[in-house]
Amino acid sequence: MKRLFGILGVALLATACGSAGTPVDPAPVAEVIRPQPAHVGGADLKPDAAKNDCDRPLASLAPQGKSITGTMAKIKERGHLIAGVDQTTFLFGFRNPVSGDLEGFDIDMAKQVAKAIFGDENKIRFRAIPSKQREDVLKEKQVDIVVRTYSINCSRLKDVAFSSVYYQAGQRILVDKDSRVKSLPDLANKKVCATKTSTSLTAIATNPAKPVPVSVDNWSDCLVMLQQGQVDAVSTDDVILAGMAAQDPTVRVVGDAFTTESYGIGIPKENEDMVRFVNAVLEDVRGNGTWKQSYDHWLGGRLQPADPPQPAYK
Repeated sequence: MKRLFGILGVALLATACGSAGTPVDPAPVAEVIRPQPAHVGGADLKPDAAKNDCDRPLASLAPQGKSITGTMAKIKERGHLIAGVDQTTFLFGFRNPVSGDLEGFDIDMAKQVAKAIFGDENKIRFRAIPSKQREDVLKEKQVDIVVRTYSINCSRLKDVAFSSVYYQAGQRILVDKDSRVKSLPDLANKKVCATKTSTSLTAIATNPAKPVPVSVDNWSDCLVMLQQGQVDAVSTDDVILAGMAAQDPTVRVVGDAFTTESYGIGIPKENEDMVRFVNAVLEDVRGNGTWKQSYDHWLGGRLQPADPPQPAYK
């Protein structure tokens, strides 16, 4: 019996070696499915996210000097400022691929707060956070400040405090260069990407043209989805879109701004002394040329010339 199996095995092996056989066609592939970023969702709005019914939301607490007392004294005793920032938005908060350092306009503003407390802008530790965690890290006291293209609105003011406005942006649209889209109404029933819990996502979800909102954790995820054809457009603040266009020459920013976004530095709600301190720092930044220098370095040539926005106080 063993000999019989041996003979059969040799015969089969000889047959296999003596003939190439009939080629087998590969299974047909109808479509290559590109992987999506993690945590892709839909509108993901808070119930009152579209409301703006508080009194003078852009008016912050008036500055009262830069003495190192109270909250600032505790930070100085710790030895460093903790700032929640972005590391994925080119020009505003991104990681330099050569040095590994965090850089951008928002990073410059955060460093000015550290400099005012310690006399050294490098006495700062950055915590990279997605946009959806900005309120959470402030409420849980995981950071001292959040400087992350953080628009001031009534919904957020219920949970956190803000400095005076340090940058004024406007929401626009990013599309492929060969797209015919010129405005948000042109994107009716088409997929438009924005980050979770952002004011940009609210504007998309509530627009009468009814574009289809697609939410992600970071703006870089939106750019990837646009590049892969998974969404038809990205819509957010012009400064963020300018950074994407600078990274990818196959996309372009279109249309006029259809919202006004006023960026403030987020601070835990109970730390009113730090709100006043940060506002004093921003007064210096506006007046001594630091704001203009940072703007020209990161945004000059990509956006229109600009001056720092004037603060409003209660």
